[in-house]
Amino acid sequence: MPPRRAAAVGLKPAAPPRTRTESLRLQIADEIVSGALEPGTPLDEQELAARFGVSRTPVREAIRQLSSSGLVSVRPHRGAVVALPTPSQLHDMFEVMAELEALCAGLAARNMTVPERRGLEALHQALRKLVHEGDPARYHETNEAFHAAIYAGTHNGYLAELTLMTRARVAPFRRAQFRATGRLGGSYQEHDMIVQAILRGDQAGASEAMRAHIGIVRDAFSSYAGAR
Repeated sequence: MPPRRAAAVGLKPAAPPRTRTESLRLQIADEIVSGALEPGTPLDEQELAARFGVSRTPVREAIRQLSSSGLVSVRPHRGAVVALPTPSQLHDMFEVMAELEALCAGLAARNMTVPERRGLEALHQALRKLVHEGDPARYHETNEAFHAAIYAGTHNGYLAELTLMTRARVAPFRRAQFRATGRLGGSYQEHDMIVQAILRGDQAGASEAMRAHIGIVRDAFSSYAGAR
C-alpha cells in the first residue's frame, strides 16, 4: 500500500529544523537575557566557536543578527560586546517599557478571567516566599512569569507580543537590579499594588501602579550600576 499522506490523517508537517546560526543566536541571546553574559561583556568569535563546537562563520552571522536586534553592539576594528546603552538610551528604553506595561496592566484589570486572576495571585504568593528565601535568581524567573501572566491577561495578542519583545531588550538591566540590597522586598510591595488594582478591576489604578513600578526598576538599576 502507498504511504499515507500527513494530510489524510490530519497531521501537520514538521517544522523545519533550526540552522546552526539560528541555534547559536538563540543560545547567545538566552545568555544575554538571563544575565550569564552581562552588558559590556566582549564576544570573542574564536572563544564562542570553541565553546559551542562550531566554526567562526555561524558565530559571526549570529552576532550580526543579534546586533540587528539591539542585544549586541559591534564596534569597528574592536569586535562585538553585549550591548551597553548610554544613560539616555536606557532612559528611553525604560520609558517605553513603562508605558507598554502600564497599558498591559490596565487591560488585564479589565479583561482577565477569574482563573487568570487566581493564577496571578498564585504567582504573587510564590514571589513572597522567594523574598523570604532571599533568592534573586529564582525571584527573577518567577517575576518573568508574573509579568507574562499580565501580558496574557490583556487578551490582546499584538500588545503582548510587542511588550515581550521590548522586555527582552531591557531584560539584562531589569535582572541586574535584583542584586541590590532590599530590592526583592521592594519589588514585591510594588507588585502587591498592581495585583490589588487588577483584582478589583481598577484599570487606571493598575496602569498607574505598573508605571510607577517600572520607574522604580529603572532607578534601582541605575543605583546598582553606579555603585559597582
